[in-house]
Amino acid sequence: MTNSTNPDNPARRDLLLAAGMSAAAIGMASLTPEAALAQATSDWDKTFPQSDRVDHQKVSFVNRYGVALVGDLYLPKDRGDAPLPALAVAGPFGAVKEQAAGLYAQEMAERGFATLAFDPSYIGESGGTPRFVASPDINTEDFMAAIDFLGLHDTVDRDRIGMIGICGFGGMALNAASPDKRVKAVAVTSMYDMSRVNARGYFDAMTDEQRTEALTTMSLQRWEDAASNGAPKLAGGLPDTLEGIDNPVIAMYHAYYKTDRGYHPRSVNSNGGWNTTSAMSFMNMPQLTYIHEISPRPALIIAGSEAHSRYFSEDAYAAAAEPKELMIIDEADHCDLYDQKDIIPFDTLQTFFAGHLA
Repeated sequence: MTNSTNPDNPARRDLLLAAGMSAAAIGMASLTPEAALAQATSDWDKTFPQSDRVDHQKVSFVNRYGVALVGDLYLPKDRGDAPLPALAVAGPFGAVKEQAAGLYAQEMAERGFATLAFDPSYIGESGGTPRFVASPDINTEDFMAAIDFLGLHDTVDRDRIGMIGICGFGGMALNAASPDKRVKAVAVTSMYDMSRVNARGYFDAMTDEQRTEALTTMSLQRWEDAASNGAPKLAGGLPDTLEGIDNPVIAMYHAYYKTDRGYHPRSVNSNGGWNTTSAMSFMNMPQLTYIHEISPRPALIIAGSEAHSRYFSEDAYAAAAEPKELMIIDEADHCDLYDQKDIIPFDTLQTFFAGHLA
């Protein structure tokens, strides 16, 4: 795996929402938590096997913007009567809870934690229209709303709650933990700073001219979206095949999102991609400005040695205050930390949270 990537991916293309998905999105707009939960599937449709050591329950809660979020609550079967330490889990950016977040949540539940893997606003089984919108503020709030839910659950010790964020939701988790003092510890894997990558491009290579051009295109697209009676334009997801594509980062993501390994029908990255104009808010609103305010609570930052995204983790670690730990996993790429259980340092995560949520 090389560390080169092209911010102007020639393979990206415009895709339209399927009619059924559009109808479902409209129907989710004003759902109560109960209605959102009723709409959610009761089937086990994860990309990983179900554990016989964990109880699983579909739940719903509302963020402060009134969006009904749907999550999977995992509880250890042999949990006894004492309140449990708990973890809110989300990511990767563009994924759903049936993918990496659910795998992390189930594994940590096997290790004695109450865990909540949730779909952020506007994607998956969660509510909100238009569909497939991302926002540094709303997605940070989604993590805080998950803390609301866990702190009110009768199995949880609200004084022992942490977060795990994966990929772009690693940045959201750090961003949420900074002001939300209820969070006692935070860990992230394969972390992306979505504001930075949108505003500056990979490796901060975007020029001022390229930034202006991108913002101009998105600004004009807002008129197109506003004039349309349909769903806003989508940026296009990953290509269905790698024919003619030699970008190793695209190939890495394709190997997860577009194959049986990680494909899910509700995943943004597996299908049509984000709303085209979503990048505007990230380009205008930096994340991690106050990452030092996580201290004196601990942060664990985990990245693969071969990950193209490694520099995000290293820079976040440098900006954070003590106590903090940077763990580099030898020979691992970005997506290895999504689902490769022999590579993901679950023992380290268990020790970290068991110690800091004691």
